[in-house]
Amino acid sequence: MPIGPYFADFACFAERLVIEIDGGQHANDVGYDETRTKFIQAEGYRVLRFWNNDVLSNTDGVLQTISEQIAASPSRGVAAYPSPAGRGREARSAGRVRAV
Repeated sequence: MPIGPYFADFACFAERLVIEIDGGQHANDVGYDETRTKFIQAEGYRVLRFWNNDVLSNTDGVLQTISEQIAASPSRGVAAYPSPAGRGREARSAGRVRAV
């Protein structure tokens, strides 16, 4: 889904929510991802990021996280990162979802 010069993996306009599914290459492109996330947030969206392996191996947990974020109605423009394995960006997270 195009949002400005970027493409979101999934976007829900009604919830102003973008979901990004990241492969391992994103561990090396943290700066690009941060710039991209800030732009999408400035457009009024919340951004949730999940690693590919989490989507495939912990689908229920990913869906629960998305559901909780929608139900909690957090402020617009919050980026969250799941942290199940303690690798890459996940290592910077204190819990299952981290808001920046």
